[in-house]
Amino acid sequence: MSKNVDDVNFNVYFVNIMKPETVFLIGNQLAVVGWVILLISWFVPFLRVFVKAAVIPLLFAVAYTAVVLGTFGGSGGDFSSLAGVMKLFTSPWAVTAGWIHYLAFDMFVGMWQFHDAKKQGMPFWVMVPCWFLTFMFGPMGLLLYVLVRAAKTRSVTLWGEA
Repeated sequence: MSKNVDDVNFNVYFVNIMKPETVFLIGNQLAVVGWVILLISWFVPFLRVFVKAAVIPLLFAVAYTAVVLGTFGGSGGDFSSLAGVMKLFTSPWAVTAGWIHYLAFDMFVGMWQFHDAKKQGMPFWVMVPCWFLTFMFGPMGLLLYVLVRAAKTRSVTLWGEA
């Protein structure tokens, strides 16, 4: 008797077949590919569709959602205190989800920087340190970009009217 696809338990697939370490490694490799595409697309316009469509951050969003929906619960942690958050991150799946979260948002910020820098006429060599810091240390790269942008544009406004 064969199983219907609807009968397959997503949680069983994720927990028994996909391991947190595997998802972590795939995420890291995908992040490197995404950042390389971002750098190359500065000079190769046809690759910019991947940047403009935020393809890789959206893939991370799908993976994050799958991990959270398929594996969360039971840790006893919460977001109301530091101790509660630390308890959440005692699970390898929770740490993997947190890592994917970082990868998604850092790359999304890098892509926003790319788009805005092109619009502002920033040179590539100015962007490289911003992107490196965004890739490695997220908010530090955002801070550097905003400071560089403010120096160039003589404005602290990051976007127009809502």
